[in-house]
Amino acid sequence: MHLSKISLEQIYSLLITQISNIYFICKKEKKKKMGLPGKLIAAIEFKAGGDVFHELIRHKPDQLSTIHPGKVQGCDLHEGEFGHVGTVLSFKYTHGGKDRSSKQVITAIDEEQKLIQFKSIEGDCLLEEYKDFLITIHVETKNDIDLVTWTLEYELLNEDVEHPLSLLSFFIDMTKVIETHHIGK
Repeated sequence: MHLSKISLEQIYSLLITQISNIYFICKKEKKKKMGLPGKLIAAIEFKAGGDVFHELIRHKPDQLSTIHPGKVQGCDLHEGEFGHVGTVLSFKYTHGGKDRSSKQVITAIDEEQKLIQFKSIEGDCLLEEYKDFLITIHVETKNDIDLVTWTLEYELLNEDVEHPLSLLSFFIDMTKVIETHHIGK
């Protein structure tokens, strides 16, 4: 096609088409890089005392397999000391009827807020479906009621991956089992 035979409308149309294609490609690339972030939060009343729960998760997570052996089969210390930022723990657990494993590093602890945060660094489930996965456990007291709050922050690898609702349910169940265990003492 000779330039002399192209009208301004055709040039405009061609430019718009090219710009649209470039925008679409850029948007698609940005989506691939950014991933699909998500966040799930559940707060559960804990009648056995918030300090008990925080102490267990921070300093004695290896006892979870004794308290809830049907769901947690082990917690091994890989680096550091229980209850310290930078500590690396490996959990063996059953989720969705399958044996799973996950290596977590403690990234934050706030004793005043009874908060501990874990970042997944390895695992046969979490990092196959999620680019990043953070688990924050926070205990707070409101009107003499202790609440254990689980916050899952994650980035889906793609749109076909489901949000981890069943994992949040797993943590809610585990919280209730820990409560029952400690009330029974």
